[in-house]
Amino acid sequence: MARARKKGDLPVKTCATCGRPMQWRRKWARVWDEVRYCSDRCRGHRGKGVDGPTPPDRDANGH
Repeated sequence: MARARKKGDLPVKTCATCGRPMQWRRKWARVWDEVRYCSDRCRGHRGKGVDGPTPPDRDANGH
């Protein structure tokens, strides 16, 4: 039986959308090389950058 690893010894990647670090999960063991996003939400926002789409310009009254 394999020895258990400490959490600090697990591989870490950075999410391609939000830039947060994500640690290896057993669920990702077979596809770790393909994992790019930390969550479904980040995967859904993948082409829009960190803050998402830019809102339209508004005047001083918010209209």
